[in-house]
Amino acid sequence: MRFLRRNTTTAADEAEGTAVETDESGESHVPRAYTPAKGRATPKRREAEGKRRGPVAPPPRTTREAMKRSREQRKKNPVSKEERRAAAKERRERMNAGDDRYLLPRDRGPVKAYVRDLVDSRRHVLGLFMPLAVGVFIALLIPYPVVQQYATLLCTVMLLGMVVEGFLNGRRVAKQVREKFPKETVKGASIGWYAFIRASQIRKLRVPKPRVRPGDAID
Repeated sequence: MRFLRRNTTTAADEAEGTAVETDESGESHVPRAYTPAKGRATPKRREAEGKRRGPVAPPPRTTREAMKRSREQRKKNPVSKEERRAAAKERRERMNAGDDRYLLPRDRGPVKAYVRDLVDSRRHVLGLFMPLAVGVFIALLIPYPVVQQYATLLCTVMLLGMVVEGFLNGRRVAKQVREKFPKETVKGASIGWYAFIRASQIRKLRVPKPRVRPGDAID
């Protein structure tokens, strides 16, 4: 009764015979409707794209590494000087206009914009800090002790006045900011220092540019 049994070898041969047919010359022919098995799952689109692009580099750990990658990226995708100048000009214009997307982190937000308006709406003795420093430096080059003494005395008096004005101005600005933004966490020292730095700059050199004129009322 052995002929009633079909072993695995015979079954495999028959299955293979149905998939591949041979002619009299011994050459094998694959039927048109036959599709060979892949033996593996179809990869997903994300996996396929990842293999084509290669492994993703980890984020830079230091500023030097970030600058190195930036230089390498510029070498791979070179940009003309005209395009770089146009991009730099656009960034400078938007920064001067007060666009938050192009401002430094210290200048962003409605609170800092309000502080700038408060400072720009008044004239300050602090605005004479840079011209005073240049004047004192020139006076020290003059070989006359009397001129140097008067320059030193004037510088000392002006500096004391600037410190007092900066302290009072910082308190005033912090108070108005708290009233304007009651829900914001306002640190008096931070706001006062920001107002001090803004007021000590020459008006034409302030960035962003002043939006108000001296004497304008700020709500």
